[in-house]
Amino acid sequence: MEKQLGGYIGKVLRVKLNEGRLLEEDLDPIMCRRFLGGAGFIAHYLMQEVPAGIDPLGAENKLIFASGPVTGTSVPGCGRHAVGAVSPLTNGVAKCEVGEYWGAILKRAGFDVVIVEGRSDSPVYLAIRDGKAEIRPAGHLWGKTTKETQEAIRKELNSSKFRLSMIGPGGENLVPYACIMSGLTDAAGRGGLGAVMGSKNLKAIAVKGKKSPAPANPEGIRDIGRWFKENAGALSGLSDLGTSPTQPQFSEIGNLPVKNYRDGDFPNAYNITSNYIKETIRTGMEGCWCCPIKCKKVVSVEAPYEVDPAYGGPEYETLGALGSNCGIDDVIAIARGSQLCNAYSLDTISTGMSISFAMECFENGLITKQDTGGIDLRFGNAEAMLEVIELIARRKGIGELLSLGSAKAAKQIGPEAEKYAIHVKGLELPMHEPRLNQGLGLGYMVCPTGADHMLNMVDIVFSGLGSAEMTTVPDAIPLGVEPAPFRSIGPAKVRLLATFMQKRIIQDAMVLCGMMPYSFMQMTKIIRDVTGFNTTEAEQLRVGERILTAMRMINVERGIGTEADILPKRFFQPRKGGPFGGFLDQTQMDEAKQCYYQMMGWDRDGVPSRARLEELALV
Repeated sequence: MEKQLGGYIGKVLRVKLNEGRLLEEDLDPIMCRRFLGGAGFIAHYLMQEVPAGIDPLGAENKLIFASGPVTGTSVPGCGRHAVGAVSPLTNGVAKCEVGEYWGAILKRAGFDVVIVEGRSDSPVYLAIRDGKAEIRPAGHLWGKTTKETQEAIRKELNSSKFRLSMIGPGGENLVPYACIMSGLTDAAGRGGLGAVMGSKNLKAIAVKGKKSPAPANPEGIRDIGRWFKENAGALSGLSDLGTSPTQPQFSEIGNLPVKNYRDGDFPNAYNITSNYIKETIRTGMEGCWCCPIKCKKVVSVEAPYEVDPAYGGPEYETLGALGSNCGIDDVIAIARGSQLCNAYSLDTISTGMSISFAMECFENGLITKQDTGGIDLRFGNAEAMLEVIELIARRKGIGELLSLGSAKAAKQIGPEAEKYAIHVKGLELPMHEPRLNQGLGLGYMVCPTGADHMLNMVDIVFSGLGSAEMTTVPDAIPLGVEPAPFRSIGPAKVRLLATFMQKRIIQDAMVLCGMMPYSFMQMTKIIRDVTGFNTTEAEQLRVGERILTAMRMINVERGIGTEADILPKRFFQPRKGGPFGGFLDQTQMDEAKQCYYQMMGWDRDGVPSRARLEELALV
């Protein structure tokens, strides 16, 4: 990088595993301006360097770890980095943002980006310390849990200060929804990035360093810190309880997934809340790099299941996926399931959804005890849920089938099972109900990574749990976006979704925590103060469009188009019981999808036009 930009180290590390070589490159300043960092860098490198026809678990796939300009600064919420590749679960683009300390320390260790190419003949791990990197043997680590791996590598490198990004047996065994763990509590969870890491025989990347890039305008960064301190009261609930106090309210309004999104009633919703966890098994709260919120639970249990506090505790998505969605209200069993997923490096959402799919198949006679090895795989059976997680990680017994994910498992079982596979593009749904949140449902349809709630809007968040008639978006109104009715999927809601997705992808490029209360104008100011770019909100919206369109092109070139932009048929039918009897209208959702395409400059098949690609400098 000829001219050092604020916030960036300016270095890319290429890890050529098939050759055992490490190469350093300068970070391109023009690319930084166009794609910013994080998810933007992932879109750029995948679009430019990964051929369309490659096998996601083959040597030609590239695994990209990318910080953003904000990563590792003193901006509250800056302790995140992004990871991406072609997904073995969806066959399209996969990208995740993850917290903890790893991304900040990668930058201090001397690199903004690590691109892992090829495949090692034997297991290895990568150690990066103060600008120097080396590939080290990891055969003795293969098969170990994430905690065992972290302890062993820190001992070998003679420092407990190393931060690790790593896989457990789920990633080694190429479970298509295996995740990459950042430490023992934070996951790059969706799309099977852990399987890509395992396919390369890469066990871990350990980082340590102290080189910190300076922001272009330090006083501006101090200003945002002061503002945050004065306004952090709005996040006090996160500090006290974390992300999951709302299950009873969600149950009352129809947002809580129950029994594979089939049912509406879950009487013991309080038993899977952070309030109940605080009263029973919680021992503390932790946070990410430079974040005063500390929203992550730590739990400890000795019986009836042992739960190690080193693995943190279950957050909202996990409590839903392994809890209500499986008909389970035993919070200790859910905490144990959360630990198993973190230890084995499995995405808790896809794991829980694959198990709930199997439970519904079991209750309808499509899977029998002969198939499960005697496990009574019924909704509500917590012991069965825990047994199946173990089998999925090892790909043994019924776990071999369920390790494929619900979409591919359904195809193996037969056509009758496909209606119970709740996914978009092969990626299982997170724990938010699209029947209630129509904008969210459209977001699931058009999101490049599949059913993703983070690169999306949740309608009820804008309207006080659905109680208000109108959706309000105070920080988007100056950008020309008007409020949209809550129970609507007309053009106003589509425009709101499109704009909010652009805001979200900019957060993922910065890389900035999505829980932070910054307006889009504040985000743009943070980018200016960190990088020195004389940028505007209009330019950042264009950056967001560019990243989303690049991701769309990656999918289109891999044959993933409008036919994949669909929701499961389940959501066009009412739930069984519960307070909310609404459901989606197929014609309205199809019209909304076409409206979204037009707003993005794509044709009726969802393919970006040549003019649009030229406008966004993508050709």
